[in-house]
Formats: sequence, structure tokens, C-alpha cells
Amino acid sequence: MWRAVRLIHPAGAPGEVSDADLAELYAMTDRSRPRLRVNFVASLDGAAEVDGRSGGLSGAPDMRVFKVLRNLADAVLVGAGTVRAESYRGLSLGAARREWRRAAGLAEVPTLVVVSSALDIDTDVFADIPVRPIVVTHAASPADRQEKLAEVADVVLAGASTVDFAVALPALAAERGLRQVLCEGGPALFGSLQAAGLVDELCLTLAPIVAGPGASRISAGPPSPPTDFALVHALEDSGMLLLRYQR
Repeated sequence: MWRAVRLIHPAGAPGEVSDADLAELYAMTDRSRPRLRVNFVASLDGAAEVDGRSGGLSGAPDMRVFKVLRNLADAVLVGAGTVRAESYRGLSLGAARREWRRAAGLAEVPTLVVVSSALDIDTDVFADIPVRPIVVTHAASPADRQEKLAEVADVVLAGASTVDFAVALPALAAERGLRQVLCEGGPALFGSLQAAGLVDELCLTLAPIVAGPGASRISAGPPSPPTDFALVHALEDSGMLLLRYQR
């Protein structure tokens, strides 16, 4: 049986943490400042997936936070590989969540932003998207695929032969008002963003599972310098830890 989510750090009042409490716990104090938040789930031994998908590590508490983080985001940033592996199908929100976002002064749904170098993206993945999505790529990506994707998405070029996130993210904020960006993976995208020094916050769920050897970590790619993060809060539900860290 699932217990109520408990706030265990910093010390808080006992009792159930409601969805409204979660929204307050994860809220950004200054939405005018661009901010990149990354959200991942991992096993106790550091695995980012089970059988190739992060869904094998998730659970009801994790999904509650997942929905709250999406509610608070202007844009959801995701790599093309994660779109394929996790079967992304739209960002539709229910009426109550849309109303909450309107009351908070946000667009009814966040904008989906997909990052891809090869542009190997099935356009059908955008069929159920309520807001025209954005594909971020670089100038050397296949021109014919740029043209095809432009029929269903806004194609943004950032960088000559690789995606330059130091160009892409400020452009999303300045030109489109997408300041609060939530990255949902995958590991290669997280690694690239961290290497560029752009990650402001990591929301990490630790699942009470030992996955065993072979699985990838939540960050991948070339080495980058270690970065210190501070724990903002920790929540617990049935052994699952929901952690919020800020750089």
C-alpha cells in the first residue's frame, strides 16, 4: 500500500504532502530568470533504465512529481533517442491542469522541444501535440529532413556541426519566452547540458530497486568537470526518495 508522501528534509510538518504542496516545493522563485531543470529516476545502484526504459524504475510517487514539474515548465526538452525509447505521445494536459497553468499566467501546455543531430524523427510522434513543437538541431544536419520536419515543427538551428546549447537555450528564452525549461532526458542530452555548464537544478528520484550491471547512468557522453549541487528538499514515499538539488 502506498503511504502519503512525507517531507523529510528540511524538517516539515507531518502528514500528507498534497499536489498543491508539491507545486510550492518545486516552484521557481523568479520565473523571469531562465532556468534549466533536469528530471531523472535512477535505481539504488545508479541505473537509469530497466530493459532499455526508465519506466521500469518509476512509480506513483515519481509520476506525481513528474506531473508537477511539467505543470511548472514553459518547455519540455528531450533528446530524440528518448522520444523513440519512451514512446512520447504528446503533452496533453487535463482540464484541471490547464486551468491551473492559466491561473498561474502560463500557457495551457508546455512546448515540446526535441534535440536531434541526425533528425531521425518520425513525424507521427508530433501528431497529438497541442502546441506546435520545436526541433533543435545544427546547420550540418540533413537538409531534406529539416524541410520535412518543418511541416510539423519549428526547426531551430544552433551550432555549425553539433548542437550548441549555449546558443539554443538563450534563444528559446529571448525569442519565444520559454525561460523555465524541464529536461526529461536522455543521458546523452543531460551529459551535454552539464558539460556546457547549463544545468541549474536536478530533480532525482531514487527507486528502491537494485537493477544490476549493464544499465546506463543518468548522464553520458564526454567527461566534464564535477559540479557541486545543494540539496533543497527530500521527500519519501514507500522507500522511494524524491530529491531536489540546485547548483
